[in-house]
Amino acid sequence: MTIVYAAILERDSEGFSVYFPDVPGCTSAGATAQEAAANAEEALYAHLTLGLEHGEGIPAARALDDIPTDSEVTEAARVLIRFDPPEKSVRVNITLPEDLLRRVDAFAQTHGFTRSGLMAQAVREQIQRAG
Repeated sequence: MTIVYAAILERDSEGFSVYFPDVPGCTSAGATAQEAAANAEEALYAHLTLGLEHGEGIPAARALDDIPTDSEVTEAARVLIRFDPPEKSVRVNITLPEDLLRRVDAFAQTHGFTRSGLMAQAVREQIQRAG
């Protein structure tokens, strides 16, 4: 079930910033509009999947034309970003060195992830980079 969210791109001194009117707290940026849109896709996925892991629901997405213009924002563009909710999680058993697991747990706690959520996000990012 794909959900499509509107993202607003704003030009700033370092390129473009992005926010999602229907997903409070989800932001991103990039040096170019294309980079900002690509980064927005990653940010949206990470934000919403982390929320799901913490028991939050998926916010409703309004149609692009239903999102009013904010007079305090100078829009460079509006783009649509797809979100495909993850499938049901499956429990797996993995083996890691103790010191790495301690570092994973510390990083996850500091950055608001669960252990599983951090590992899943790291794998997603690695796969995406490999293309």
